[in-house]
Amino acid sequence: MKKILLLSVLSLMSASLYGQDETTDYELKSNEKFGFIVDKSGKKTEGIVRMVGDARNPWDNQKKVKFVAVSDIDKSKKKQKFKTMDSDDLKEYVAYDENNNERHFEVIKYTNVKEGLNTATSGLSGNIKAFNNLTKTNQFAEVVTDGKIKIYRLYGFPTSFAAGDNQIKEAERETERMRNNPSYIYTKKGSKLKEFNLKEAKIITTDCPVIKSKIAGGEYASMKNDTKKRTGLGKFIKNQVDDVMSDVPQIIDEVILDYNENCK
Repeated sequence: MKKILLLSVLSLMSASLYGQDETTDYELKSNEKFGFIVDKSGKKTEGIVRMVGDARNPWDNQKKVKFVAVSDIDKSKKKQKFKTMDSDDLKEYVAYDENNNERHFEVIKYTNVKEGLNTATSGLSGNIKAFNNLTKTNQFAEVVTDGKIKIYRLYGFPTSFAAGDNQIKEAERETERMRNNPSYIYTKKGSKLKEFNLKEAKIITTDCPVIKSKIAGGEYASMKNDTKKRTGLGKFIKNQVDDVMSDVPQIIDEVILDYNENCK
């Protein structure tokens, strides 16, 4: 009974967190760039696309986006009425951030088990964090690189609830960690989504002679070979350390971009 009650409370809290902000007035800028949305039927519509998240709340971009179509822009008015849309409305969207960088997000179905089980905050706060990450499967994930191997950046959802000074400080530290440590997940030729790391990078690039040769030759700083031979437990420990210490964004920039360009 207690478990059912807790899940009911968490459901209501989750709904209240993600179900707000239907429309927003927005003042257009002189250098505004048009992005686009693609709805569930595959229809593409150009317009102003505004991301709701920023550097402090990057996970908000995975929940919803604000949009006004070109055809709905009334230039006689200073402010425009934006619609708020989520992963139930769209397949993907392209927006420009405050630095005019193009950002591409696609709806994926993925359960962030790693963040769901990594409940660094305890008690109800930790339970809410676990609930947010284990139940929110359909979300917008940012495309980092596209091609034969497609990689997405995905943030975990932090808790917005904490009680007591110690739990508040712990929740703040956990939120900062999540802010600076997104997950990277990949699909190769439409395969099931998996977490991307050093080990996976080596496995999924073995079918390309160009990449294999460069890795063997130590041409990628992010994937330098360890010349020491290890077996058994030593090899297992080294692999675990390599995955933790490896610079995943650098591997993507060096290896995966090279793969997508040279391994069709």
